[in-house]
Amino acid sequence: MVSSELLNILQGLSRAEKLYIVQVLISGLAQQEADLIKPEQSYPVWSPYNAFEAANTMLEVLQATQTQNNAEC
Repeated sequence: MVSSELLNILQGLSRAEKLYIVQVLISGLAQQEADLIKPEQSYPVWSPYNAFEAANTMLEVLQATQTQNNAEC
């Protein structure tokens, strides 16, 4: 949890100092994200190809919406 003392200090900084702090924090976050993906390792990626159950569900929803829209007209 962030202390109220730290928040007070940050609020008292100049605009340039605040931007610098944001830049440092974002750089740290970007580095942490880069560390999540390991080189020479494969990761599963979902693809819509051959997802027949999902396609059928979408078709049912579209048909139900179309039926509902026709009933309202």
